[in-house]
Amino acid sequence: MEFSIAVLPGDGIGPEVISEAVKVLKVIGTRFGHEFNLQYGLIGGSAIDETGSALPDESANLCSKSDGILYGAVGGPKWDGPDIPVRPEDGILTVRKTLDLFANIRPVKGYRSIADSSPIKPELLENVDMLILRELTGGLYFSKPKKRWETSRGRRGVDTLRYSEEEIERIVRVGFELASRRKKLLTSVDKANVLESSRLWREVATEISDDYPDVELEHIYVDNLSVQIIRNPSHYDVIVAENTFGDIISDEAAVLAGSLGMLPSASLSGYPPDIDTNNMSSNLYEPIHGSAPDIAGQGIANPIGTILSMAMMLRLSFGLEDEASNVEISVEQVLSEGYRTSDISPNNSNVVNTQKMGDLIAMRI
Repeated sequence: MEFSIAVLPGDGIGPEVISEAVKVLKVIGTRFGHEFNLQYGLIGGSAIDETGSALPDESANLCSKSDGILYGAVGGPKWDGPDIPVRPEDGILTVRKTLDLFANIRPVKGYRSIADSSPIKPELLENVDMLILRELTGGLYFSKPKKRWETSRGRRGVDTLRYSEEEIERIVRVGFELASRRKKLLTSVDKANVLESSRLWREVATEISDDYPDVELEHIYVDNLSVQIIRNPSHYDVIVAENTFGDIISDEAAVLAGSLGMLPSASLSGYPPDIDTNNMSSNLYEPIHGSAPDIAGQGIANPIGTILSMAMMLRLSFGLEDEASNVEISVEQVLSEGYRTSDISPNNSNVVNTQKMGDLIAMRI
């Protein structure tokens, strides 16, 4: 089979981890007889430096015409000033909004072989296997008004948390669909004791639950979840949350996996995604970590989250279940053999660099 993939390495460690995911992808193509046509585009700070835009038209067109998008990370101190008119993050936010990638799926899995890389007690990590579903195109990151200004009393800023019934319904339905295929438990996150948007969120989620009688729906305040997800992580199956809550909770959950570098994600325009090869939508796959400019160029970044994101692309966008499973099994084999990048090696034993980790995984495909 033949697939067209837009590759957006971005900034910082983005190009380094993307390179390893592409390496493994090419081995998959050879091993299983697929042709992956890769077309590279600029995004983020590197795009600003070259074109003045965080998402040049060429990159935007590339994304819209592809069968899938593999993305690294953007940002860095060079573009962080408060008066910077164009920010690297504008590029990825535009891609999400333009392609309506409203459903961000972030799997969190505990690997027994690297349990010692997490500060959490090993017994708490047993059977941890959850999906955090983050609404990705609404809420504080997108709603208006959003501005800063100065008054006679000093500087002010405002961000708006706004959700419509339609936005809530579609992401919650994805949560129910995912839960119905797993352990049949959906945890809906809100702050309904304080926020009007959360009260609407809880109300809509409860109404939709009538359509899924086989799935248990539980509600939890986000501050309570931030405690419970560490105290009893194996309880959770699918967690659905608005944009900001989902962003924060999934980063916290990375502690369960040992490192932000371990976690993949998929940003979808619907679920189940359309895998009709004649009518594919351009879904986006990325590790949840940022550009980590402090370690860029040192060869110590963990590429596993990006490689697993590529595996999610194989499964969800291309319908290649065997190929995706092969990648995931290869990752587990390398970890079980004791190989580590520095972020998941508390004892600094058997540490390999970014490129070597990619090589080891590719060799086991």
